Amino acid sequence: MPATRSLIRIGVNVALDGLLAAAAVPVARWIADPAAPILHPAWMIPTGALCLLLAGLPFRLSQQYWRFAGIGDLLTVAASSAIAAALFALVAVPTGGASPNPTFPLIHALSLLVLLGAPRVAYRQMLIRAGLRPNDGQATSVLLIGEGEDADLFLRALAQSGRSGGRRPSFHVEGLLALSPRQVGRRIQGHTILGAIGDLPAVLARLQEEERLPDTLVIATPDLSGNALASVVEQAERFGLSLRRAPRPTALDPALPAGRTRPLELKPVAIEDLLNRPQVPLDRDGMARLIQGRRVIVTGAGGTIGSELARQVAAFGPAALMLADNGEYALWQIDLELAESHPAVSRQAMLVDIRDEARVRAVFDVFRPELVFHAAALKHVPMVEANPLEGLMTNVVGTRHVADAARAVGALAMVLISTDKAVNPTSVMGASKRLAEMYCQALDLAARAGRPAAGSAPPSVMRCVTVRFGNVLGSTGSVVPLFQRQLARGGPLTVTHPDMRRYFMTVREAVSLVLQASVLGVGDVTLPSGLDGGIFVLDMGEPVKIVDLARQMIRLAGLHPDKDVEIRFTGLRPGEKLFEELFHGKEPPVPTGYAGLLMAMPRTADPAIVGRAIDEIASACRNGQPRQALALLSRLIPEFEHNADGSVGEARA
Repeated sequence: MPATRSLIRIGVNVALDGLLAAAAVPVARWIADPAAPILHPAWMIPTGALCLLLAGLPFRLSQQYWRFAGIGDLLTVAASSAIAAALFALVAVPTGGASPNPTFPLIHALSLLVLLGAPRVAYRQMLIRAGLRPNDGQATSVLLIGEGEDADLFLRALAQSGRSGGRRPSFHVEGLLALSPRQVGRRIQGHTILGAIGDLPAVLARLQEEERLPDTLVIATPDLSGNALASVVEQAERFGLSLRRAPRPTALDPALPAGRTRPLELKPVAIEDLLNRPQVPLDRDGMARLIQGRRVIVTGAGGTIGSELARQVAAFGPAALMLADNGEYALWQIDLELAESHPAVSRQAMLVDIRDEARVRAVFDVFRPELVFHAAALKHVPMVEANPLEGLMTNVVGTRHVADAARAVGALAMVLISTDKAVNPTSVMGASKRLAEMYCQALDLAARAGRPAAGSAPPSVMRCVTVRFGNVLGSTGSVVPLFQRQLARGGPLTVTHPDMRRYFMTVREAVSLVLQASVLGVGDVTLPSGLDGGIFVLDMGEPVKIVDLARQMIRLAGLHPDKDVEIRFTGLRPGEKLFEELFHGKEPPVPTGYAGLLMAMPRTADPAIVGRAIDEIASACRNGQPRQALALLSRLIPEFEHNADGSVGEARA
């Protein structure tokens, strides 16, 4: 059936083009010589049609879609017209059928161009006008925000979507809003640019007075983000409008008949878009030199950070990649994803509990990694508060197992993923990560000095790179997925305290900077003196108030905070504090020379002392002695002020 319909369309095009070409002959003769008989000799009429059809064959003129006619199609019509006029002249001049006017071939070509091109343009404009008007009150009225090209692409996609299958578009465009004031007053496909993005409040107020206030603001420009986007969100809430993003233009769907498109579906604005974070230039070549051709292990590969590490590492072509995790389903998911996205990368998925030293040693002895990215940890503050011994065994003892096993097989480097909660910790989780930092710092200092890391161990050659950063948007157990679930239930959104602040970063950006830090820590880049054993800290920008994040998510859902959805304050939980810090007072930040990366001046301890303390903590954990384990933790980390009941964080702030 689709093939039959296509042949019918081509046949109709042949008939229409032939008739128009036939009409072009007498029109051109009359223009060239009004006194000459325009229909004599009669054979000229079908000859003109035949010449056009023959001239159009190389350009597939008869296969054009009139409703999609654009500049390229008009150029095809022009070329066909010129060739057809030349062919006709070759036939008419020897037979005496040509006009005595020597400009007749040029006039004939122009007549063909007008008669063939004008109906195509008129038909397309008629469909656009018919498609973009309101559909008996059923269309959604929108105000389009974007650059000229982005707006034009959206309007074209809207028109095509509406014509697909005989449907009308579900959107009526009230007008456009440009990003630059220079474009105000101009028109795109018949729609006026009503103002610049800074004029949004005035434009909406004027449309409201004229009773033309749109239902939805549609952002057509992909790069609109940060403060500019936050301002749009605020105005959308003020006027009671929903806010959506236009999808990027896509190719025609091969599953649909030729020339038809998918319905145009708008997407919600992501909370990540509100982070006003500029793109940071990265040393991709350095990352490739570090990873390509090497054996790499990622622990915690099923988690948010670990899985993104696995994706980005796989993209650089390691010789082999091991995915280690103790969660079967999460490990299976990332292994399956990489099998599809990077089938050429040699991969192993291993179920490993990093608290099991023998298992870790056995896996490392077989795989013999050159690079280890250690993301495995227990990170949820309340869960670790409720299970402190498990947190210490995983975050402290487990980290030591991984580091020692990597060093024993001669790994080039281990990269530890740390957290801002390790700075002036009030939770067991934060303190455990600080102790893990201390152990890795001690190993790194030993490697730089070429001395044994602890006791009678052989000289250490493995570099340890520690990277510290704040919250990752959308990570497992983080506040964004929690708010999304609460919104889906209609609220309330629960926030522990109105003044709570956190640093946020997207997972892709965080992992990219982790790899950048790895290049600096392991490669041949010279860092400022005195930074041996220092901790890389990601530049997280300004902290965000959690209550503001909740309000923004409610607005992005098209609802009103405290009106449609309640925000309820529940009080600080055990281990929490109002704000996190990226640097301790005794480790001031030092620039690394690379955007997005800072370094904390090292606070180091004797590796032998740290190693013995970890042994004692491990013994207390295995014997079920939480008080003794936490006492040892407090002794090693004097700034650890345990907020066991949720009250210390507020007092410290």
